[in-house]
Amino acid sequence: MRILQLCPRVPFPPHDGGAIAMYDVAAGLSQAGHEVTVLAANTPKHRQPATALSHLPAVRLVTVDVDTRLSPWKALRNLAVGKVPYNVERFISPALTEKLRELLTTESFDVVQIEGTFVAWYVDVVRQAAPQVPVVLRAHNLEYNIWEMLAGRERNPLKKWYLHHLARGLRTFEHRYLPRFTAVAAITEPDQQRLRAVGCPEPVAFVPAGVDLTRFQPEPAVLPQPRTLCMIGSLNWLPNLEGLDWFLTHVWPRLTERLPELELHVAGTGMPERLRQLRLPGVTMHGFVESAADFMRAYELMLVPLLSGGGMRVKIIEGMALGKGILSTALGAEGIHCRPGHDILLADDPEEWVRLLEDYYHGRLDVAGIGARAAQAAAELYDNRRVVARFEQLYQQVAAQRPVSC
Repeated sequence: MRILQLCPRVPFPPHDGGAIAMYDVAAGLSQAGHEVTVLAANTPKHRQPATALSHLPAVRLVTVDVDTRLSPWKALRNLAVGKVPYNVERFISPALTEKLRELLTTESFDVVQIEGTFVAWYVDVVRQAAPQVPVVLRAHNLEYNIWEMLAGRERNPLKKWYLHHLARGLRTFEHRYLPRFTAVAAITEPDQQRLRAVGCPEPVAFVPAGVDLTRFQPEPAVLPQPRTLCMIGSLNWLPNLEGLDWFLTHVWPRLTERLPELELHVAGTGMPERLRQLRLPGVTMHGFVESAADFMRAYELMLVPLLSGGGMRVKIIEGMALGKGILSTALGAEGIHCRPGHDILLADDPEEWVRLLEDYYHGRLDVAGIGARAAQAAAELYDNRRVVARFEQLYQQVAAQRPVSC
């Protein structure tokens, strides 16, 4: 098949969850024998050369420069006259629109896949330029849910109001645009039900995030440092930052006196300067690391203190594939097929986090056994080849429904 994948950023390098999810689909489809054209907004934050995906067979990268930088003036103007939420408006580009039209009118594609809410606006461009081509939404999450959660916990009144404003705008946008797609690939089963409630037409398929098991494998010869915790994730994504702040405020201070040898290591792209300058006993802020797998292998227990968000935490899937013991909130592990106490540890309140971390410190938790069972589950459920096979099934289903032109 010939697939056009529209992305809100160049999905390379595959360092954060969004990039990994988009990259692994393109790579997996090409390895399965399909031709993939990746049309991506080349943003200042994630700028990449046109050759960024040249190592992937049968994948062509087409980039268009799009300035998505936050602008207070544009945000204020959007408050007054914006027809779509500012989060979405930043990705609407005449140049990207023109390139999409050009590709659709000069080439033949079997399916167009649009990656997430922020570029869902372009579904109308596809419909106008190539009405016979099925358009699949790869829903990484329902964005309005995330912003509602963030607004609910915000204490600054002005910021709280603005977050609620963004959430309302995204809710209206997603209810208006997501049902316009031919089909939807939901990344978790809870999201699958939410997308149906929004009004998305069938098929609304469950297609989870996958892991390239050639990149993430347990290495028995690499022994993690004892009594060490790690956290890794994009720290310019508000839910990750919120979760880290919560842990450092409500959990870590209660551990440092009781567990003097415990260490916390934090890594991730976009680490704010205030965290780089933070000086807490036992805490090391690494910032960006070249290899997420090597970073996770170096430490014993992985933490995911997520309080807001949606979709699937790719980093949990990667940690499971590496055989890591993982302690997460229930929301952080939402949509992942795991069993608390068997292949993952779950806790939501600070007291429970403290208790589990004290048990870990004193050797009362079988972290190695939990990690081994997690690796088995990841291999059985989240191998990227299985995920690609689900996309192929969905594409074949929508292609079979495609009207035959005379």
